[in-house]
Amino acid sequence: MIFGIVSDIHCNAAGLVEALRLMGDIDELICLGDSIWEYRFSNDVVQILKDRGAHTILGNHEEGFFGPLGARARERPGSDARLLEWLGERPHRLSLDIDGKRLLLVHSTPWEPRGAYIHPESALLSRFAEADADFVLYGHTHAQLARRIGRVLVINPGSAGDARDNRNGRLLSCAVLDTDSEEVRVIDFPDPQ
Repeated sequence: MIFGIVSDIHCNAAGLVEALRLMGDIDELICLGDSIWEYRFSNDVVQILKDRGAHTILGNHEEGFFGPLGARARERPGSDARLLEWLGERPHRLSLDIDGKRLLLVHSTPWEPRGAYIHPESALLSRFAEADADFVLYGHTHAQLARRIGRVLVINPGSAGDARDNRNGRLLSCAVLDTDSEEVRVIDFPDPQ
């Protein structure tokens, strides 16, 4: 199975569209959270994810938006109520069993409390080996990573909407995972906005 992986889109519909184009033919799409940005909602981004049937989880920006402090933001005119409902119903984590392999989708960490920023050089990255999964896919840091930790292949596609990773020249990025060969292709691209 070929998965296209995006994260941290932050309302950048043009970035998401470009990521989809660059990923090419994929079987399924995964979004690892933060499709929106702070208290801004993007009908365009959420519509694309919904239309593609993307396996979408919530990130910290969705948690804020759908929490008590986001009440006024959710009532703004122009936000499609059906898309608000669809995004609000997404889980915080998701396990997918594909062809005898387990993918664990989280925004920040597989352990609780969630929310820590685990960058590629972090010693805490070793804890991803504790996950009951063959692949752990996470976002949150905007820093791309594809590394085997113990028996777990850990993948962070970087950000398809808000480039912050100096290691790739602050370009946007996404990833493609082949679960059969366990090959990961990370794709860097300039922000089309």
